[in-house]
Parts: sequence; structure tokens; C-alpha cells
Amino acid sequence: MAAKSNGPIGEHSGRVLDGPTNPMVTPLLTDLYQFTMAYAYWKAGKHNERAVFDLYFRKNPFGGEYTIFAGLEECIRFIANFKLSEDEIDFVRESLSPSCEDGFYDYLRGVDCSGVEVYAITEGSVVFPKVPLLRVEGPIAVVQLLETPFLNLINYSSLVATNAARHRFVAGESKMLLEFGLRRAQGPDGGIGASKYCYMGGFHATSNVAAGKLFGIPLRGTHSHAFVSSFMSPDEIIDKSLRSSDSQSTCEDFVSLAQTWLSKIQWSNSLNGTFGETNQSELAAFTSYALAFPDNFLALVDTYDVMRSGIPNYCAVALALNDLGYKAAGIRLDSGDLAYLSCEARKIFHTIEKEFGVPEFGKTNITASNDLNEETLDALNKQGHEVDSFGIGTYVVTCYAQAALGCVFKLVEINNQPRIKLSEDVTKVSIPCKKRSYRLYGKEGYPLVDIMTGENEPPPKVGERILCRHPFNESKRAYVVPQRVEELMKCFWSGSPGGIREDLPPLKDIRDRCITQLRKMRPDHMRRLNPTPYKVSVSANCTTSFTSCGSMKHLLGSCSEYVAARGYMKQNTFFLFS
Repeated sequence: MAAKSNGPIGEHSGRVLDGPTNPMVTPLLTDLYQFTMAYAYWKAGKHNERAVFDLYFRKNPFGGEYTIFAGLEECIRFIANFKLSEDEIDFVRESLSPSCEDGFYDYLRGVDCSGVEVYAITEGSVVFPKVPLLRVEGPIAVVQLLETPFLNLINYSSLVATNAARHRFVAGESKMLLEFGLRRAQGPDGGIGASKYCYMGGFHATSNVAAGKLFGIPLRGTHSHAFVSSFMSPDEIIDKSLRSSDSQSTCEDFVSLAQTWLSKIQWSNSLNGTFGETNQSELAAFTSYALAFPDNFLALVDTYDVMRSGIPNYCAVALALNDLGYKAAGIRLDSGDLAYLSCEARKIFHTIEKEFGVPEFGKTNITASNDLNEETLDALNKQGHEVDSFGIGTYVVTCYAQAALGCVFKLVEINNQPRIKLSEDVTKVSIPCKKRSYRLYGKEGYPLVDIMTGENEPPPKVGERILCRHPFNESKRAYVVPQRVEELMKCFWSGSPGGIREDLPPLKDIRDRCITQLRKMRPDHMRRLNPTPYKVSVSANCTTSFTSCGSMKHLLGSCSEYVAARGYMKQNTFFLFS
């Protein structure tokens, strides 16, 4: 199944964006204080003041040094349909103080996002701390109402996409990754979102049928242990006939054909009597499943005994299918020593290919599942294994290793004046003013550094030396001569009807972008243990704009506050350059 579009294209094309995937994503999906602030802004006559907010995160998840940006499409769908209904306004009225004036609710009736602009990094990009993922501009009261839903839509999706990408990296590009996490996900929305963003992060398919329908993600699935154990004997199979793949002939008793092949395997000279009696109820289950899906027969072989029963029973049915022109899809291991069992199974497949002359039987696909995560994948690689595909569920969809990404939404400018947020925790100090972001690449094609500049500052140029500085410590700096410069943020919502903005790319294109960007990263940034931090900086002019005496006085309002903040910054710095 081909992946569907990630949403209709831009408004300037004449097409209208549908609402968010989850119908619960409405203007009321927000924190109460967004409405209380909106009222206070309105009461003070500030609600239409032009504000700029940055949405970013402070630290890469899972102990790594990169993050995958996801969730942008849902944000754009949300603001494209942002409008409070009368019922929603009535509920807001009930929730706020009775002292709130009626005029405020009249104001809410007219609120939409026609005055909002959203600049964002393209979804599926590799991103880093402090660099804005979104820059949201518009009337301050309206933009505040977008804060909580935007954070909700981006935090989890980016976390899952990053988790999926990390599993993809550890497993290796040659392996197929299948997302099997729906039953363990945090509710229906978590399950749907996880399937979408695991696919975006590099997984190949999902077991989630609803996600397949919604997003066109390829579906994969076999059968469970219950199916195998539900059979008692081959006598239960009523219709035993199976037409050949070319429809030119019919095998009237496929069950007997499979049993004949089992006998051949058991008496095989090459296998030296490896196999004795197998579980006949398991053979019946495999045969029945093959009769139902002769062109996609993949068997779960660990219900009873993998090597003594599951493998020989699978081989017997697969060879019977081969006689009729079908190629079996493979086996799945869901328990036991996955490295050892996969290697032993591969040896048997090669032996059968050689003895019985079945082309490519030795390449039979082996899928492994059973609560896999980054650590178990890494351990399997170190032990050596013959697994071709991994079915991963709980640890990828629940983001078991880290519960949240921690994106924040901070005011950086209002009425063309920069604003800053200070904190005793220096990682929480914001970088003020409206900014543009660039990625600078070196001679080898790897990204070297992301740099933030002032909005009106000339962009970095290829071949020209640029000074990259730590935002709060003037002694931390480095000169870079980029061989390629990429501007990161583009307009995805222009506010006014007919405004020019970027199209929302298809989901498959976003997935391809994610995979391509990860391949371009320097290996030491990608490794699981002790990865090298990626550099994030600001330009000299951007630094000056909020560390100079005059500017800081304007930001903080008094000279005494400036002096205190200036001393604080000198004593509490985090290092981008060493």
C-alpha cells in the first residue's frame, strides 16, 4: 500500500485543509490559564499587540545528541480550522470568573488565525536544542491560545519519531522494522500517533490497521500463539485443496503434501536426523494458515519448541507451497535466545536449499519480536544474529526510556521589542528577539553548526568566514567557513488568505527526508554511547542585541536589574564551544 499524502497542500492552491487527525484537538484542548491570560490581555487592551513566540526544546532525549522534528502537519491543520463554537464559548464563560465582561466573549467569537504567521523547520528534519522549531507571530492573546495545543502536538510526536530513528540506527539500514505497539500504547490517540511517527522515523510498516487507513502506512501481521494452539490435529482441516499460483492445477490434498515434505525433512541425509516427531497440531495450524494465505505465509514458530517442532513444520509447509509455485514469507521468533535460534534456523534453511534444490530458501526471512528495545538490538548485533526484521512494540511507542521531550513556548518579542526569560537554571534562559536559523555544512557534507541570527541580519554565505558565538559567554566562539548554507525555517502558515506558504509534503517524503538527514550526520553525533554534542550558536550581532548594556536595560527595565543579570550570566554559562 502506498503512503498517502500528509495532508492537503497549501491554501494558495485553492484547497482547504482538513482538521487535525484527532477530533478532540479543538480550541478547548488547552490549559485554563491560556484563557485567563487572554481575558487579562483583552481587559488591558493588549490582546492585539503583535507578539513573537519560539517553540523549542532544551535537551535531546534518550541521552542522545539529535532529535527528529514531528507534528507540524497537525499544528497547521489545527490553526487552519481554529474557531470557537458557541458551545465552547459558553463553557469558557462557565469556567472563568463571573466578573469577566461579556465583551470578552464577543471577542472570542471573532477569534481565528487569520492574523497568525507560523515559520517552522520542515517536518522530519534533524533538530537540536535551543533552535526554534516553530516561530509563531500574531496577536498575543490568540498566539497564547495556541501554546498548549502546539506543545501537545509536537512533544510526543517528536519524541516517538526520535525513538524510532534511534531504533532504526541501532538495527541497521538493512533490517526491516515493524511497529507492533498498538496494544501497549497510551490509549487510541497514542497508538495512532505512534504508528504514524514511527513510520516517519524510519520504520517500514505497522500492525495498526487504523493507522494504515488514515496514513497509508504499509501493514504487516501474521498470527498469534492462540491461532496455533487452537488446532488439535490436521483432521480439523476441512477444505484441503489449493490451486497453484498460476491457476493451472490444483492440489486436492495440501495437508498430505505438507506431511510428505515433513517426512523428507526428517529423513534428510544432510540434516542427519536432526528432526524427530513434531507437534501435529502446530503443523495443522501452519497448514491451515497457508491454505488461507498461500502467497503470504509467515509462521510463528515458538508456540511449542522452535527447533524440534516449529522450524521443521514451517519448512514442510513452505516446501509444499513451493511445489505449487508460492514462496513462503518466513518465520517469526517471539521468545528464547533470538541470536542463537535465528542462526540455527538460517543453517537449516541453507541446508534445505542445497539438498532439495529450492532457490533462495536459505534467504528465508526471519522476524524477531519479544519486547525489543535499543539495548537488546545492540546486544543482538554484538552476539551475531540472522534476523532480517524486527517487530518492536512497547519500548518504542511508550518511549519507555524517556517520558517527555520537554518542548517550551517562550515570548521573544512584542511590538518589535525583544524579551528574555531569566532563570536560576541557565538552561531555561531564553534567547530573545525574532530570529532566523541556518545550518552550516563543511567540505565533507556533514552539518557543522546551527546558527541563529537576527531577522534582518544578512545570511551566512558559502565560502565566507562567519563568527559563531555562545549566546551568553563572549569567550566561547569559533569561526566557520561553510561550504553549504541551509536556511531552516520556512513559512507554513501565512495568516492572510492567499498568502504564500510551503506545501505540506506527503508522509512518505517526510520519512525520506528524515532518513536522508540522519545519513548526513557525522557518525560521532549519532553513536549510542557518549555521542559528540552538536554545536548550536548565535551570530555576533545576535549576541550583541541582547548582551549589550543598552539592550539589556531595555529588556529588564532598570540598570540595577541589568547589572544583576549581567553578573549572573557571566557566572552561569553552558558551553557550546570548548
